[in-house]
Amino acid sequence: MSATHKDIEDRLAGFTLTTAEIYYHLPDHPNLLQSYIWQGLDRAPEFPVLNRFLDFWRRELDGPLHSVRIGTTDGLAPSEVRVADYGYTLH
Repeated sequence: MSATHKDIEDRLAGFTLTTAEIYYHLPDHPNLLQSYIWQGLDRAPEFPVLNRFLDFWRRELDGPLHSVRIGTTDGLAPSEVRVADYGYTLH
């Protein structure tokens, strides 16, 4: 998967790869829990992108949320970005 300019700008702005394990009650069997994995670029500790997704879930989906576990990677600092001034092509 290649990074787009928007992805790189987001990473430089403090967004990191965020993974959320969402546990929810099955609509037809409320005593059972199911899990769903969500992943995207988001900004800790506010997690605005994940919160928008969870708001959508509460509004539009039938399975009530039980809990959410969140994990993030380290951020990308500007000093970690390097520009390559050469390239190779192999035939």
